[in-house]
Amino acid sequence: MTMQSKTVGLLCWAIVFAGVCGAVEIDGIAAKVNASVILKSDVVTEMRRAGLSADRYSEVLNEMIERKLILKAASESKMTMQEWVVENRIREIIANAFGGDRNKLMETLSQQKISYPEWRQRMLDDMVVSAMRWQTIDKNIVASPSAMREEYAKNPERYTTGGTTTVSVILLNPDDFDKRDEVMELLKSESFGDVARRYSVDSHAAEGGVWKDIVPEDVFRPEVCRELADMPKGTISGWIDLDGWSFLLRKDDESALRTRTFAEAYDDIERNVREELALQRYEQWISRLKADSYIKIMD
Repeated sequence: MTMQSKTVGLLCWAIVFAGVCGAVEIDGIAAKVNASVILKSDVVTEMRRAGLSADRYSEVLNEMIERKLILKAASESKMTMQEWVVENRIREIIANAFGGDRNKLMETLSQQKISYPEWRQRMLDDMVVSAMRWQTIDKNIVASPSAMREEYAKNPERYTTGGTTTVSVILLNPDDFDKRDEVMELLKSESFGDVARRYSVDSHAAEGGVWKDIVPEDVFRPEVCRELADMPKGTISGWIDLDGWSFLLRKDDESALRTRTFAEAYDDIERNVREELALQRYEQWISRLKADSYIKIMD
């Protein structure tokens, strides 16, 4: 779980997702946090709107508890959010998610059975939580040179580059099995890309079957990856049969995996150090807020 999900959550929680989490919506108290309560149905609704599965219940409940603690801390510190700031954020959401049409927002909220005041309050709360995190944690985080050097030395695998392959694919569905010889004959006089555009049912066929700078294991099945690994650059494979589908590959390019220098990876190292420090301080902050609060999680 990322620090951002712990503190800010999903800003547009009520207007983007409508998946079913698979849990049964029931009434009852999930947790008491000082003088307020979180209902089980509140947690289930949050999960559904975020498209989360039932096994995320405890995680979502904990995020909701932390959110209440942060909002209480904001209230006690007299933090306020000016109305024009909230309205600007709402206009930004309407512009980006609804093409600038406020009526589309209202229609979506109606479909989700959420009132505009409820949604607006959630936007305001999100902004307050984010501002509190910035004020308490983020603005004070500094990635020292020694911490960055230590991070780079301890986690070299985070700062590798390369290890990618560019491969072109022609994929025939089972009904086109008998076209394999035709394809091979055409490749003697036409480019791989032109033949792919004409015959292939691969998702990249329109681009000539090119999968650029990929990690093969992230894209293809092991049988295809093994074939690619043994192919010299610039060569074309034989047909690979997978469940009746026919794959033809051309290895266009590949780059060796290497560790970037400290200078090359500087920005990533700094970001990772800052994120780790921020997460540590966030957890310490939440622990202090919990220690000063009454929290009871119901079975």
